[in-house]
Amino acid sequence: MLDLKGYGPELLSGAFVTMELAFLSLAVSLILGLVGASAKLSNNRPLRAIATTYTTCIRGVPDIVMMMLFYYGGQLAVNSLSDVLWEAYEIDFFFQFDPFISGVVTIGLIFGAYMTETFRGAFLAVDTGQIEAARAYGFSRWHTFRRIIFPQMLRHALPGIGNNWQVLLKTTALVSIIGLTDMVRVAEEAAKAERMPFHFFIPVAFVYLSLTAVSELFIKWLDIRANVGVVQRS
Repeated sequence: MLDLKGYGPELLSGAFVTMELAFLSLAVSLILGLVGASAKLSNNRPLRAIATTYTTCIRGVPDIVMMMLFYYGGQLAVNSLSDVLWEAYEIDFFFQFDPFISGVVTIGLIFGAYMTETFRGAFLAVDTGQIEAARAYGFSRWHTFRRIIFPQMLRHALPGIGNNWQVLLKTTALVSIIGLTDMVRVAEEAAKAERMPFHFFIPVAFVYLSLTAVSELFIKWLDIRANVGVVQRS
């Protein structure tokens, strides 16, 4: 049995932090993706411009740079605002960025841009004839979206969502650079203390591999469920 030199409980705790971070970031990215896709497909030019700027900027900047910009740059911006408010109005204001929340928000923003494009492509893949037929039958906008557009959009979006989730899961390792005690940071500290890098990073790699393998099986199951009754082209 692998001897983790007493770091086993900390690694396990770090693994739970990683999973919490991943699932919350996924929730944020899905919400941003739906909002962003709706904005890019709307007839409102300012909304389209904002959504396009968001996806272009986020996808063009490396994830690690975004992480550090948001955490360290955001904290500096808040500190500067606090100084201005105190000097101008004597308002005592201070906010300390939390590494966990910062990680959730940053990863959610990053993958929200990718989800936006995933959902946009999925919405465009829905047959417009069915939407026109629903309107002809007197369906409301909400009823058409809930019964016609969303189920079919989800079927088209699932492969992209699955791919983004797999990458998001691995991206959570970046939060170790802003001080969050996830399993990567615990492994790094243990490796430095014991001078045994492979001894601690191989179990971490195995945990990530296990999570992605289980996720892939779950995504395949969802895909099968979403495609029930749909004729698959060979």
